[in-house]
Amino acid sequence: MDFSDYIVYVDESGDHAMGKSIDKEFPIFVLAFCIFKKSEYAKTIVSAIKDFKFKYFGHDIVNLHEREIRKAKGDFAILVNKEVRPNFMSDLSNIINETPFTVIASVIKKDKIVLQSKNPYNIAMKLCLERLYKFLRSKSNIKKQTHIVFERRGENEDQNLELEFRRVISGDNYDNVSYPFQLKFATKQHNSAGLQLADMIARPIGIHCLRSEQPNQAYAIIEKKLHKSEQGKIEGYGLKIFP
Repeated sequence: MDFSDYIVYVDESGDHAMGKSIDKEFPIFVLAFCIFKKSEYAKTIVSAIKDFKFKYFGHDIVNLHEREIRKAKGDFAILVNKEVRPNFMSDLSNIINETPFTVIASVIKKDKIVLQSKNPYNIAMKLCLERLYKFLRSKSNIKKQTHIVFERRGENEDQNLELEFRRVISGDNYDNVSYPFQLKFATKQHNSAGLQLADMIARPIGIHCLRSEQPNQAYAIIEKKLHKSEQGKIEGYGLKIFP
């Protein structure tokens, strides 16, 4: 099978806890698929991330992580410096803004799911896979194999993810067809630029869905990258909120 012109990197925000364990401050689960055209990814995106790391760390082996950046922890303790932080955040925002990629995300309202036994991750992944198929169909890439890269989370979690992934792509989906998708796992040691960019995407989408009236500069950038219908509609295309 020929390989697709696109590659997809995936990240999440929130946990899978249900019932009484749901975090009342963040009662949702967000999964974000970041879709890159390989030619653009290889030529411009990887080098932009490396240049950014060289500028602020002097090396490129650090992994960009949204939570650590937000809390100025670990390698990102440099952000405690009030002169460094605004420049760092501005440069990072510019990379995300200028980098050509498309986002498909699903937001699961865990406190609204009737069947509490359902895994929010599985629901979110199926919704994203179905929309990814439609995106690739619009790009005439549904007959080519597309790799989807997930970060490893643990042996049990990875096994459950793979089982659900294979179930969906085998035909248990909205289209009732086999999806030409290939699952790949990666760790932080791979230092993937795509996974690190994906890590910046999910939480701002979740915050926007929880508090849409609150100013959200990160979401304002991401919103322009959400997949849209031919009529410019985002909901149901680049962003699916369930239920």
